[in-house]
Amino acid sequence: MRTVKSKYFSQVAWQDLLYLNRLEIAYELLLSLPWLLASWFAISYEVYWAAVFCSFMFFLTGLRQVHNAYHYALGISRSATEWVMFVQSVLMLGSMHAIQVNHLRHHQYCMADEDIEAMSARMPWWRAVLVGPVFPWRLHLKAWAVGSVAQRRWLVAELLANLVWVTLVFFVFDVSWLKYHVVIMFVGQCWTSFFAVWTVHHDCENDEFMARTVRSRWKNWVTYSMFFHVEHHLFPLVPTCKLNQLAERMDAAQPALVYRQVI
Repeated sequence: MRTVKSKYFSQVAWQDLLYLNRLEIAYELLLSLPWLLASWFAISYEVYWAAVFCSFMFFLTGLRQVHNAYHYALGISRSATEWVMFVQSVLMLGSMHAIQVNHLRHHQYCMADEDIEAMSARMPWWRAVLVGPVFPWRLHLKAWAVGSVAQRRWLVAELLANLVWVTLVFFVFDVSWLKYHVVIMFVGQCWTSFFAVWTVHHDCENDEFMARTVRSRWKNWVTYSMFFHVEHHLFPLVPTCKLNQLAERMDAAQPALVYRQVI
């Protein structure tokens, strides 16, 4: 991808897109909270279809938050970003620092054998779904094997926090909507290999751009800009909320280029 960037987009301005103002920072940090509260409210009144929809949207927006956190692109300090990942680890289940280790390796070894994160992208869609329950475990084990001492400490702390959280939810609090949240987040984690990886990388291993993207405004709006994946791989430090601007600049620089679409 670096060769592609140099070949086509070396003159595209992107450094100015790294800056987030206070309002943008607040938006990014609070993005998933309304969906989380809405899902809890819906399940407490047994409106199951609304609860599942809001939980899906919480997971999607939570992925956007931690994805920016992996690249320290939330507009806050590095130390504060570590704690954002810690909190999201408990809310979404698992260790976000473990996912970070693999995600950064994904950028380094995109679609190669060393890229554990992209394992499902090299499969047909149904296998990407079936491998879902195993996918998070493989990411955590790989992160433990290759992570730094600091990353391992965060991994252990986050998994212990998850253990305490799940124990409290199922054996102490006895609150039905909290139990629902833990279960639905577990389900969400089992679908990440399909929704977060396969959708944006499938059938791209032999392409010049080893990722897919989106150009429809309304599709971008409903997916919270999460499918600008070509743009993200070429300029990984650019926050997600700025990727639509980056896409416009890339199109202006190379209007004849055609990208594979996610949807």
